[in-house]
Amino acid sequence: MKFSIIVNMARFDTGKSMDQVAAEALDLVKIADQGGFDIIWTAEHHTIELTISPNPFQLLAHWAAHTKNARLGTAVIAAPYWHPIRLAGEAAMCDILTDGRLELGIGRGAYQYEFDRMAGGMPQGEGGRYLREIIPTVQRLWEGDYAHEGEIWSFPSVACVPKPVQKFPSIWVAARDQNTFEFALKNNCHVMSTALRKDFSEVEDLNSKFWAAHDLANGSPHLTHATLRVCCVYEDPSVLDTAVKSVINFGRNFENLFKNSGTVTNGFPEPVDFDTVAGRGEYQAEALKENLLIGTPDEIIEKLERYRAEGINHIIIGPTFGLPAHVANKTVELFSDKVIPHFGGQDRSSDLRTNQAL
Repeated sequence: MKFSIIVNMARFDTGKSMDQVAAEALDLVKIADQGGFDIIWTAEHHTIELTISPNPFQLLAHWAAHTKNARLGTAVIAAPYWHPIRLAGEAAMCDILTDGRLELGIGRGAYQYEFDRMAGGMPQGEGGRYLREIIPTVQRLWEGDYAHEGEIWSFPSVACVPKPVQKFPSIWVAARDQNTFEFALKNNCHVMSTALRKDFSEVEDLNSKFWAAHDLANGSPHLTHATLRVCCVYEDPSVLDTAVKSVINFGRNFENLFKNSGTVTNGFPEPVDFDTVAGRGEYQAEALKENLLIGTPDEIIEKLERYRAEGINHIIIGPTFGLPAHVANKTVELFSDKVIPHFGGQDRSSDLRTNQAL
């Protein structure tokens, strides 16, 4: 079983300086790199302090200088914000600066708030058109001179400069609907998904979509499905309350941005009223502890055995959802020391830096 981690810089007010935010994120990255995580991911988002990463390639290049084992990935680049030539070139440059460790995750974009400012007000749901055109275009640009005539972009013959260290860096597609799963596998891409705060039946549904798509995509046994879960591991039971409150508060900010239902002031979203979400099961403390990777190391192992039994062999943990820095650090330390070894992942460094050069 493989494990990766998403590290996003964030703050909820100006009480914490950006220097401190960046330093805390780097601390997590170093712990994860030394602890046996396969990939360290970071997202792309704009104009919001909830996830601070206007160009994740910058962060990955910075983190590369402080890591040596884990691969480094984008989770995810928002396709509507990029031109294919620029994306192919910047990804290739990042692959060079990370010594061939880049994993390129691409999605259609998440927040309508961002689409209103970054994509001319396009409805967020239309981002899929950009995703489906940009991925094969980037793949062709990495191969050599290529001219493109598409629905969204057109350009004469051009080469991607520079070329990546890896002949073809792995591409991951963020997916939830069946069509996106099928598109990803037909285009030789891995898939990443998230069940958000929903129960395990959502995980089962996402995994069934992957295997249905896998059956349709002949010749893709090497393609995998990684799924993301919020994670907090502790030995002190009092941390549970901190974790639950952090998930709820983060979710209230997410609701604002995803549904464009509140104001954002100087980059800080206004959380939706708790009363508007209090009745939903995914905001109940017991449901959150049950559904997410929140618990002691033994409880986390028990939960992950259920994922393994479902046929999921790659878990992405998300410890950056408003947890205090020391709690997030302890989460990654305990996961590294207690959880990863249980699944046979104590020493995978030789595998981490191997990439297919097809």
